[in-house]
Amino acid sequence: MRRGQKTSAEQVELKLRQIEVQTARGKSLALACKAYGGLQVDQARKMKDLERENVRLRRLVADLSLEKQVLADIASGNL
Repeated sequence: MRRGQKTSAEQVELKLRQIEVQTARGKSLALACKAYGGLQVDQARKMKDLERENVRLRRLVADLSLEKQVLADIASGNL
């Protein structure tokens, strides 16, 4: 991919998955990043951190949604 070319979210996700596979196979993060998309090491780390934060926030939203539903059921007398 050339510099300045915009990538879609799907392309970024695919590259991150490829990097994850390569690092799981023992390749260094720098080599995996160079091989897949030319992301700098700090960019890959930031993306991975954001991915973890996204998972954490999704769980939090799911927990809060469940609590909201339980409270709504209690308030309406459905329990």
